[in-house]
Amino acid sequence: MNGMAFFEESSCGNLYWGYKMKKAIGLALLSMLCISFNATAQAKMNFYWISHGSEGDPIWVYAVNGAKAAGTALNVNVKSSFHHNDLALQVEAIKSAIAANADGIATTSPTPGALKPLVDLAKSKGIPLIIFNSDDKASGRLAYVGANLYQAGVQWAQYLVDKKLVKKGDKVWLPVEVPGAQYQVDETAGIASIFDPLGIKYEVFNAGGDPSGSIQNMADYLIGHGNEIAAMIGLGDMVMGNVKRVWSSVNWKAGKIPVVGWGNSIETAQATKEGYVLAATWQYPDSLGFVPITMLYMAKKGMLLGYDITTLAMYDKTNIESYIKMMAKK
Repeated sequence: MNGMAFFEESSCGNLYWGYKMKKAIGLALLSMLCISFNATAQAKMNFYWISHGSEGDPIWVYAVNGAKAAGTALNVNVKSSFHHNDLALQVEAIKSAIAANADGIATTSPTPGALKPLVDLAKSKGIPLIIFNSDDKASGRLAYVGANLYQAGVQWAQYLVDKKLVKKGDKVWLPVEVPGAQYQVDETAGIASIFDPLGIKYEVFNAGGDPSGSIQNMADYLIGHGNEIAAMIGLGDMVMGNVKRVWSSVNWKAGKIPVVGWGNSIETAQATKEGYVLAATWQYPDSLGFVPITMLYMAKKGMLLGYDITTLAMYDKTNIESYIKMMAKK
């Protein structure tokens, strides 16, 4: 075989003996070739997993662990970051990933229209970009992994209507961490599609993204307006995880008003078991980490993508135990 073929098929240790080079200059040159060979062999693909949320929000603990698990399974680097609902910081993180010539980017849509220029820029560099958790189809993203947030809103509102828990003239409270964010806009639109024709009112309430502050804000609202609301739909996981503690702080018993909403936390699952929450939606949050990295890997390997993966299920007292067991393992 020729020297190049030998180099490609042999380990660096055998390479020294195979060539039997004795001169120092030859050994030095060969050492440099070996270092280069090893660096190329060990190079890993770099994927960026970028969330608009914060580490304090329960859903993101499961999600980022899923992304890390995908990195281990595929033997790739996963660089994750959270941006605490700061649009400018998230945009800068995506730009930095593009500038670093990422092998792929997975991110969330923080607000309608924000991602399109970034998706276009990534495409121009040949970098696949996938959106997870909160979608913006108009951005031109390669794929979406997560719940249909509009449909989630429909599901919650329809549940309350079908169970005859709300009626014309009633007001439903919609606490959320970040009013105006993509997820709030989409979910509220779904709720409106059911409530508006029936004359059921609703109010989006800014609970805030700080864990302790959101509890206090929700409690203050109930102290002042609790007698005005017939039900609650929690538009985010933090506000749903607060329900039992907020109810206790204002001396409300479990079941005081019907509550539905997100359920991607052990706190909400336990609250469902105890009757504080009637039904909650599971978005398979670990899949929000694992699946986007897998799809980016597929795209980098030349596989065609162009489909979305919907992750949406609802649990209540009848099937809550399996969800509690699953979440307790995290």
